[in-house]
Order: sequence, then C-alpha cells, then structure tokens
Amino acid sequence: MTSLETMSFEEALQELETIVRRLEEGKTNLDEAINVYERGAALRAHCEKKLKDARMRVEKIVVNSDGTIETKPSPFEG
Repeated sequence: MTSLETMSFEEALQELETIVRRLEEGKTNLDEAINVYERGAALRAHCEKKLKDARMRVEKIVVNSDGTIETKPSPFEG
C-alpha cells in the first residue's frame, strides 16, 4: 500500500475506484471491508486536497482598460 503523501491525484483516484469496486462486489469479510473503507475515506480526502490545491494555483488572466495584463486568482465555488 502506497503512502498517501507520495501519491498523485491520479494514483489515489485509481486506488479509490478499485476499493469502490471491491466493496460493491460484497465479497470481503466485515473486518476487511472496514479496513478497505477506511483506506477509501483517506484516499477521498487526499484527492479532495489535491483538487483544492490545484484550484488555488489556477489564475485568471485579465486585460485592464489601459491594456496592461495582470493575473488574479480564479474564483471557484465550493
């Protein structure tokens, strides 16, 4: 199991999708299902943080009335 700190968004999302499939199949015992669910919850939080960080890095390019160009943080809802 890879450490969350070193996982990319894509790696975490892929593992999360695998976990969802495993849980949907219903072939795991209770203890294993709980462990897998907890890992999935941690992966979801990791993915959300990666998305939030990416949103914060996106900037909007603005051309002012005097022709100068500047960048401003892009407003995201959520």
